[in-house]
Amino acid sequence: MPTITSRTALDALVRHVVADTRAIDIHTHLFPPAHGQLLLWGIDELLTYHYLLSELFIATDIEPAVFFALPKARQAEIVFQELFINRSPITEAARGVLMVLQRLGLDMSCRDLAEIRRGFANIRVDDYLNRILDLAGVDYAVMTNDPFAPAEADAWRRNEQAPARLKTALRIDSMFNNWPAACRQMADQGYAVADDATAIKAAREFLNDWADRLLPMYMAASMPDTFVYGGNQTSRVIDDVVIPFARERGLPLALMIGVKRGVNPAFGQAGDGVGQSDIDSVARLASKHGDVKLLVTTLSRVDQHELAVTARKFANLHVFGCWWFCNQTSIIQEMTRLRVEMLGTAFTANHSDARVLDQLVYKWATTRQVLADVLVEKFGALFDTGWRPSEQEIRRDVRRLMGGAFEEFLAR
Repeated sequence: MPTITSRTALDALVRHVVADTRAIDIHTHLFPPAHGQLLLWGIDELLTYHYLLSELFIATDIEPAVFFALPKARQAEIVFQELFINRSPITEAARGVLMVLQRLGLDMSCRDLAEIRRGFANIRVDDYLNRILDLAGVDYAVMTNDPFAPAEADAWRRNEQAPARLKTALRIDSMFNNWPAACRQMADQGYAVADDATAIKAAREFLNDWADRLLPMYMAASMPDTFVYGGNQTSRVIDDVVIPFARERGLPLALMIGVKRGVNPAFGQAGDGVGQSDIDSVARLASKHGDVKLLVTTLSRVDQHELAVTARKFANLHVFGCWWFCNQTSIIQEMTRLRVEMLGTAFTANHSDARVLDQLVYKWATTRQVLADVLVEKFGALFDTGWRPSEQEIRRDVRRLMGGAFEEFLAR
């Protein structure tokens, strides 16, 4: 393979490789097309996503209760008028919508929602799934599959399976965040929950049965900023139910920590906030259960340095993604640079967290731009020392950062 002889050639090669490398989206909220309306897609879903709704409510005098009572199509029209016409769409979420539409080949200069809607007419969702994955450059995406959600559980019981490019993850928030409610839901599904001891046994059976059905890549839970490991009900569920199950099945546990639910309940899903996480709890969990793999991301920018330092101390801890409020270009750049400097390629640079299928396009486009900028800087610094990275080495490292390290972590 020819030696790279100039910084200009190196920079161009790094950008080409990042653009060319297929990604693995290790955490989304997508659903199989066979699950019908659970899979969100299209312009009205993009416009009424909660990222944009919070912007709408703080920028106008529109009452959330009045807005939510309207049909979705009318909601989308209001969002488009207020955030794209009456104001320039310069926020990350608004610009993201335009990036999706542009890459779908739609004309943004018309500023006509009716015309944009016509661009989504006559779409077959099965074909659209593959089109969006290809536009985003994603090999496959990992869903979030919650057996405690009745509509989701019913869809899986009907054997409505996922296509090969959508993988499963077993979502267990209810077990961690509301154990009494989880027990009631397990009982409703026919598991024997009479007292605390039977509840523990039932929970393990529940997880086993759903893992057999879903064949998940990992378990996952979104945790509040108040999560502390040790001396509480959640910790007991972790130690007595989840960790033994994870050990038995060889499944990693993914924790997404730091959300403050319902800071403003009137805003609905748009009303959640962010809080600083207890990274010491992550360290205690990784230390106590060194034979169980942990995937961790946190919601607050404040946590990122401590989390990266902690990830340097535990081989069973894999840091991933710029989650939710951290998925802003300026913060992605800061986090990615920090992690490369501290972890090399032993982390996953990002995930889309997409609830609307189309969001994969803009979130991965943004990630690729930021990752290319950071790696141009880092490989350039190597070049300046006299080290000459090869194209093969650059491709290897970029692949790791875009999902390969996740697969290696799972396989270890």
